[in-house]
Amino acid sequence: MSAPTGALIVDKGAVPLRNMRALYANLRIKHKLFLLLSAVLLTVAVLGGVLQQYAFDIYDRKIYEQSAKALSLSAVSIENELRKIEQLSYTIATDTKVQEYLRTIKSGGTEYDNYVLQVNIQDRVVNLGGLDKYIHSVQLYDVHDKAYATGVRTINLSDSRLERLKLETKRNEGGNTWVAPGESDSALSAAREIRSYKNLDMDYLGTIVVRVDAVKLFHDLSAGLDSSGANMMIARGAELIYPDKAIFSIEELLSLTAGSSGYRIMEREGNSFFVTYVASNRMNWYYYTIISFDDIFRNLVWVKNFVIAAFGLLFIISGIFALRVANGITKPIERLNANMKRIQLGYFDYVEDPAERALAMDEVGQMQRNFRIMVERINELIHENYVKQLAIKDTQFKALQANINPHFLYNTLDSINWSAKMSNQLQISQMVEALGSLLRTSINLKESIIPLRTELEIVNHYITIQTFRFEERLDFKLDVPAELLSCGLPKLALQPLIENAIHYGLEEMIDSCTIRIQAYTEGEYLYIVVRDNGPGMEQAYADKLLSGEVQTKGTGLGLRNIDERIKLLYGEEYGLHVSSQPNEGAAVSLKLPYERKD
Repeated sequence: MSAPTGALIVDKGAVPLRNMRALYANLRIKHKLFLLLSAVLLTVAVLGGVLQQYAFDIYDRKIYEQSAKALSLSAVSIENELRKIEQLSYTIATDTKVQEYLRTIKSGGTEYDNYVLQVNIQDRVVNLGGLDKYIHSVQLYDVHDKAYATGVRTINLSDSRLERLKLETKRNEGGNTWVAPGESDSALSAAREIRSYKNLDMDYLGTIVVRVDAVKLFHDLSAGLDSSGANMMIARGAELIYPDKAIFSIEELLSLTAGSSGYRIMEREGNSFFVTYVASNRMNWYYYTIISFDDIFRNLVWVKNFVIAAFGLLFIISGIFALRVANGITKPIERLNANMKRIQLGYFDYVEDPAERALAMDEVGQMQRNFRIMVERINELIHENYVKQLAIKDTQFKALQANINPHFLYNTLDSINWSAKMSNQLQISQMVEALGSLLRTSINLKESIIPLRTELEIVNHYITIQTFRFEERLDFKLDVPAELLSCGLPKLALQPLIENAIHYGLEEMIDSCTIRIQAYTEGEYLYIVVRDNGPGMEQAYADKLLSGEVQTKGTGLGLRNIDERIKLLYGEEYGLHVSSQPNEGAAVSLKLPYERKD
């Protein structure tokens, strides 16, 4: 009887084990990771917690407090001196005599008067304190950007530097603006606009720039930091204020600034550095001190090496164990990832792997079910989006076409009025007849794409009307092969181009102007070119006309409208191109697909 009883006991012990495995298999991933990390962190914390806290946190904090205190004192001294320079620029900008001199210069005067004013301005700046020991020069610019410089180291600011100073001071609306040193000027500049406060009109009179000897100022006022072997850096955003070159790049320093103050240990070329930073209380600057880590932790290097070795050994052992445990967690995720790659390649038919755990209730199982639902929803959304895009595209095209307004009607009416005064009734009759044909042709055509033959009829009616106005000055030529007359193009694509040729070519000339329409093919493309021998224009201006950046003379269809309609109908590779040079005329070419219409 003992043997069967023993067998029954083994079976009862296996049941709880299977239940625990099932419980673990159905645990959420975060719970599995929690159990794993808890075991690792418990082992590491017992051995290394006290040593790490004692060897690093306490000493790091003390060094940080000392560095931050010294850095804050230096920052206060520096900002006090900079505040004096700001006050100097304000004093000069609001000085009654300086404003009077600048108003006189703005109103104009003889060269001798301007010379006298220049001397007076320089003397006045000197009297107001422009020769401070930390100031390279005080440079004042009038409304004509003429410089009036005083100081021990005056320079001619480059155009780019001056433009930057004026732009930043304008944004600051009369307040002081600090501009970091640049390639053309190594000085830190305090700049502000000078505006007239006479009668409170606030007219712009000029710009004052106080160029500060940043190297001398920061070196003198951070002498305490230098004596402790620390290097100071000052930065504003992504700009380095001081010095010209530093151990770390400004991007590296920006990555550690979180809050008003703090510290971090950074590496450079195998050496460690203790970096402390403090935010300015008044200016949008950060002050940094960089101290060699080895110099201050030389006596604790062996402690550091021991802790690192101990931590390394423990993490290797824990890592081997963690990898085996994590392997059971990551395999289902890898299978799910394989299905995602199928979707990425465009295969939206979800294929379930037989190896997937059908009964799992953890996050992976939920992800698989949600992923399957998501794929089905994506298929529905793709279909819905495709239908919506077709509707949007059709709506955009109809909206663009609805904007077409026969603005040439105004010119035609002017021509009829002119003919009524200068000619007999027969000419008026002919013009009205051409106008009626033109309007009937353009209004009755409902198709968005018409044959080239029909478009040329519209052009001929328009040319007939304009011929009565310009007579022999308008020389119109047509060079279109007969086999291309059946090719399709957007409705009213050529007439606005003829109108532009008259506006920008014929109307700007005294002699006759030749306007030619030429059509030809190259491979699978059809090119239609409208060319004139008018005065032409700069290519840059022509590009702006096409992009819609400048207002055209007309009030209806523009080049950009025609270009957008062609792209909507045929695709982005087709469209309109303008080429022109002064005194060489202009050419507007349409690139279309070579397709004949019955």
